[in-house]
Amino acid sequence: MPAPNYSAQDFSDVILALLPRGLTWPRDPDSVMAQTVGCLSPTFARHTLSNNELLVDAFPATAVQLLTEWEETLGLPDPCAGESPTLQGRQAQVVARLTNSGGQSVPYFTAYAQALGYDVTVTEFAPFRAGQSSAGDPCCSADWAFTWKINAPAESITYFCAGSSSAGEPLASWGNEVLQCELSGVKPAHTILNFTYGQSGELDISFVLGESSLL
Repeated sequence: MPAPNYSAQDFSDVILALLPRGLTWPRDPDSVMAQTVGCLSPTFARHTLSNNELLVDAFPATAVQLLTEWEETLGLPDPCAGESPTLQGRQAQVVARLTNSGGQSVPYFTAYAQALGYDVTVTEFAPFRAGQSSAGDPCCSADWAFTWKINAPAESITYFCAGSSSAGEPLASWGNEVLQCELSGVKPAHTILNFTYGQSGELDISFVLGESSLL
């Protein structure tokens, strides 16, 4: 059975009831004594609420009070992406780093992006080879064997969600900075990673480790 959450009024009533009896210990709500107790009671109520939610707050996916400690442990916010403007985004980045077990496959990178809140696909490239490539294939050089591309929406939007978002957050936030920062950090060191965000006509506008190029 969960522990009860007592209100500030509950604490005020109990404290006043436990005070000694006498003229110098008035219970009148308008008295200085009662008003002093009323100032202290909200603090006790907040502590009780935090204590009762400690088990929930200890898990990264639902952490609020302890989220900053998780981020400091994992080196977040990362300078290359900055801090996410939403609670959901911060929690997702912490969970993604904690559960990251490493890998070099397409499913690994798409799953890692999914954990961050991004729906992406991966495009792989290969140099043109006689007998394997066909007419019309691009004449890529040998370096393209080590090149791959992340395809993501032009803007990945995170909407405000009751129960997951916190007061003061925007109703919607967008951007791909976290995606580019995280995947650039876990990509195999010998590879060249491109990022494609949306399409403009028939040209893919891509970013190669922070430098723009056209593929």
